[in-house]
Amino acid sequence: MAILSPRRRRSAAISVAAIAGTAAAGVCLAVGGASAGTVSGSLYRDPSSAVVRWVAANPGDSRAAVIRDKIASQPQARWFANFNPSTVQSEVSGFIGAANAAQQIPVLSVYEITNRDCGGASAGGAPDLNQYQTWVSNFARGLGNQTVLIILETDSLALQTCLSSGEISARNQAIATATQTIKSANPNAKVYLDGGHSTWNSASETANRLRAAGVQYADGFFTNVSNFNSTSGEANFGRAVISALNGMGISGKRQVIDTSRNGGASGDWCADDNTDRRIGQYPTTSTGDANIDAYLWVKPPGEADGCRYTAGSFQPDLAYSLANGAPNPPTTAPPTTTPPTTAPPTTTPPTGNGCSASVAVNQWSGGFTASVTVTAGSADINGWTVTITLPGGAAITGAWNAQASGTSGTVRFTNVSYNGHVGARQSTNFGFQGTGTGPGATATCVAS
Repeated sequence: MAILSPRRRRSAAISVAAIAGTAAAGVCLAVGGASAGTVSGSLYRDPSSAVVRWVAANPGDSRAAVIRDKIASQPQARWFANFNPSTVQSEVSGFIGAANAAQQIPVLSVYEITNRDCGGASAGGAPDLNQYQTWVSNFARGLGNQTVLIILETDSLALQTCLSSGEISARNQAIATATQTIKSANPNAKVYLDGGHSTWNSASETANRLRAAGVQYADGFFTNVSNFNSTSGEANFGRAVISALNGMGISGKRQVIDTSRNGGASGDWCADDNTDRRIGQYPTTSTGDANIDAYLWVKPPGEADGCRYTAGSFQPDLAYSLANGAPNPPTTAPPTTTPPTTAPPTTTPPTGNGCSASVAVNQWSGGFTASVTVTAGSADINGWTVTITLPGGAAITGAWNAQASGTSGTVRFTNVSYNGHVGARQSTNFGFQGTGTGPGATATCVAS
């Protein structure tokens, strides 16, 4: 799925000259760790993101090590930008299940509002607002019941120049309804609305737009998505917005800031045409600021804005320019939370050609997620099939990073295009979610 990129508008966004601080905030890996805002825990790193796939496919590229260490290693948002009401629930469920199995917090960017980007480089979205609500309802059904962060409709409030007053009112109502739909489906979802950025609309105007779109039902607002303004500038702007909201009787709202490329800013706004940008603070929920729930990489570094390359396409030269010269990620401690209760497998990797597989299950009442590790033996493998037997009454409802054959009984999982090759003694992962009781730790792996 292509991840579309919202275009940043206004001349103010072009003339940004502030430089973000380069000291990266410490990343707390354990769910339930200390945090200054209302969110705590480790953010989810998607093992099938575009940058991860590129690094895996290009190990000999001279840029690969820098991109791997400074971008692919980090949690980023998964964008849901295709109008696919029949499949979005299963896509969300698979992504959420993988994050839950990893005991980490996923970040989802919803980019589906009707007439998005005012017909710009990222035009599209739902055909009308009724169909938008259908899509959102299906999206919300896949969210599970654990903490998730939802970036709801970038540019939808800051960019309204193409809308009539009636269309603005209809959009506001649609966003307020979408927020309530998501919160009703998963009360632990944290929903943030579009706050633009510090060099676009004023804080008071931003607060007015947030109120009109139902921020009282949300957890707060996000700023700086796809932009380059300094973290300190965005934090000051956020405090002004929060103060304005407090003056309207709307309290307790917090900010999240996109720091994916605000570590250096000069020249044109569009990253496609600029080589003097840098990644900013690494993603974390430990912000040290009670007004800020998280620093996030909403815009995946290396994905284009739509000026020189197709919007949302991953471009290694852009990724390298953002990462080269940036500070290394902070050293992190291992998780302190208790792992899933399933006992570890007793099998060992094969001594020759072949593979082994181990299964860890996170069980809850009526359902489960399973995380499977595939390990190559003493030689590389170029494909694998894992066979797992489910208990009676169990059924698979979704899988990620593998193709499943069957939904109950004995199920075969086969690699997808980007994770079939596994180096000697190296591992890859896939997972699945289901109803009923999860499988045991035993699985059979055959290399192809």
